[in-house]
Amino acid sequence: MYFVPRRKISEYRAKTIINSLFGYEYEGWAVLDGKVPKEVAGKSFVVKVDQAIKQRFKRGLIFLDVPKKDLAQKVSELQEKGFESILIEPYLLHGGSDERYISLRREREGIVVSFSRSGGVEIESHSDSIQSGVFESFAIRQLSEETGFTEEQLLVLRKAFDDLYLSLLEVNPYLVKDGQLKILDVAIEVDSSAQLLVDSWGDTDVRTPAASLTEQELYVRSLNEESPASFSLEVINPDGGIFLLLSGGGASVVIADEIFTLGNGDELANYGEYSGNPTEEETYRYTSQVLRLLLNSKAKKKVALIGGAVANFTDIAATFSGIITALYEHRDELAKQKVKFYVRRGGPRQAQGLKKIKRALQDLDILGGVYDPSVTIPEAVNNLVKGLK
Repeated sequence: MYFVPRRKISEYRAKTIINSLFGYEYEGWAVLDGKVPKEVAGKSFVVKVDQAIKQRFKRGLIFLDVPKKDLAQKVSELQEKGFESILIEPYLLHGGSDERYISLRREREGIVVSFSRSGGVEIESHSDSIQSGVFESFAIRQLSEETGFTEEQLLVLRKAFDDLYLSLLEVNPYLVKDGQLKILDVAIEVDSSAQLLVDSWGDTDVRTPAASLTEQELYVRSLNEESPASFSLEVINPDGGIFLLLSGGGASVVIADEIFTLGNGDELANYGEYSGNPTEEETYRYTSQVLRLLLNSKAKKKVALIGGAVANFTDIAATFSGIITALYEHRDELAKQKVKFYVRRGGPRQAQGLKKIKRALQDLDILGGVYDPSVTIPEAVNNLVKGLK
């Protein structure tokens, strides 16, 4: 899979976007403050968690055919389970056999479209009915006949996929009745680095399943909130073999992308970055969380990259001092697991910082390689990947 900093947006925003593309008005109400919106109209409703949670039906996070008088109670029940973002929609009675499925996803070979006349929560059990291929490899008339979308709707959808910087668009299920589309469920993942380039979605639309965050991710969130510097951490594969301790969002994207390009995306354990000239103490605290993830991984071989581009004002020597303190704190476990660390960094006081961290990695017997900006990011990542072999 081609890597981008993918983030899932709310179902409310996703449905608003997709319906507007086709000239429809989306009927649904977001509950963000725990109160049922006054404008809710109708007799029977669906109440569900809108927080990037999978298998909501199986987990009891969707209520169907809820009368208006019970809406507040159902919202309260979901809140008591720890969920803040909730969606209310009119309830539409229909047969499961009428449900269909379509998705677009960004892959290395292009934008891949998948579709089936069988959709819904059990789509995986109908995998043999799913057709897939690069969008442009299909005749638009054929796609229209197979999906029930008009040719114009399909072209609009394909164009919006690029214009809105989407990474994944999944409509499952939807209905086609009398030539009209009814969108029942939509999942959209966006390239968050393009946030400033679009108006249709923004930071407030991004959803993270807080109930599933690791202890380390929660800690870094807290650290980010209390510091003027910036910290982020996302666990991708807790048992991966490649760990990242990166500085600067742009370089972080390039490094993660390069790992996928080299065919090692399945080994990438985490994504995130520290930036904004954090203090030595803050860098130590951030590093400690990444190291805990690394040491908990069940991967047989592990490597880590301490990397970034050339900083404008972040003190390389100071941040490296915080990293080194954390490394020494876990020296016995790192040595036991034979982890190798690779460093590629530049910026203010880079010579002192690189010399200091190289000496520490040698002393700890976990040195993989230390590089200044004369070594490109792809070269450094290539050496990192070789360390897994």
